[in-house]
Amino acid sequence: MAPKAAKKAVKKATKKVVKKAVKKTTKKKVKKVKKAKKVKKAKKPKRKAKRVSKIAKGKRAKSSVLRGTKEKTVGGLTKADLMKSKSGKVVSKKASIRAKKTFNQRLGGWLAAVAKARKALGIKGFCAIGGKTAKGKAFHAKAKSFYKKK
Repeated sequence: MAPKAAKKAVKKATKKVVKKAVKKTTKKKVKKVKKAKKVKKAKKPKRKAKRVSKIAKGKRAKSSVLRGTKEKTVGGLTKADLMKSKSGKVVSKKASIRAKKTFNQRLGGWLAAVAKARKALGIKGFCAIGGKTAKGKAFHAKAKSFYKKK
């Protein structure tokens, strides 16, 4: 009986030793695997950040250029080429100057003549220039005479 008990005790002791050894090796293997994963993660190249466009596009392009968030519009207008109109809309300086010039050449004189005629005849409120009424005809004749003088 004694040899059987001794065998059991030896078997138990060897089992413990083997278990410890297996545990140590598995721990080492797990550590190695974790290290390898960390290394793999570190080796991945980083993605480049998206480059933001300096050119403004869309409906509010001119306003964003004037504000300074973008450098120029699709058409090439920079902050120096833009301004705010009387109504508050962002417009091209050149286009605005050209429009004012053509307005003064074509329509400005006539509007000034109409205003002068309205004052001379004492017309207040709406009155059609020309038309069928005597008042309208007189208004038209007076405006025309002021327009021709210029």
